[in-house]
Amino acid sequence: MAINIKFDLKKIPKGVRIALVFIPAVLILVGVLIFIVVPKTKEIKKLRSDISAQENEIAKSQAMAAKLDVLKVENEKLKKRLDKLKEQLPEEKEVSSLLKQISEVAAKSDIDILSWKPETKKAHPSGIVEEIPFSLTLTGTYHSLGYFFSNITRLNRIVNFSDVKLGNPKPQKGEAILDISFKASTFSAVKEEEKKGSK
Repeated sequence: MAINIKFDLKKIPKGVRIALVFIPAVLILVGVLIFIVVPKTKEIKKLRSDISAQENEIAKSQAMAAKLDVLKVENEKLKKRLDKLKEQLPEEKEVSSLLKQISEVAAKSDIDILSWKPETKKAHPSGIVEEIPFSLTLTGTYHSLGYFFSNITRLNRIVNFSDVKLGNPKPQKGEAILDISFKASTFSAVKEEEKKGSK
């Protein structure tokens, strides 16, 4: 027994025929949109975002490269300034040169140094420098003392004075010669090894 099915397109309604023509095209179009266009659109957005980030990075790098010459010049200036500041804070072994400088200033100021007594050095709270205190006893006129202190300020060293005492004026050639005593302190840079050890 054979089944004979005849398919006559003319008997199918016109709307269904139109739908049969367009449905495959719509299905293909939807498949292309879902499986090709949407993923590619996401990939394009991601690539654009990556390109924008890289352009920003390039712009930052170019700005830094442009500043490099300026930073090199500034670095040289800071090195020179550091060298000048190091003169004011030399290492402890150079403190003996300070004694020589003070002796020379005293001689120019017509002041006699009677005694120089070093005291125990102290760690400064900053941890960067050490305080090196000493006591001095001098003799000279009041004006010579002023000249002495004035010349000390011109040294390339930091020297602080405290507890200045003037006493026992003795007349000599129309002037009063004073006994002068004071405490002074200078500073030295802490060596790198000592800084590391204290940490």
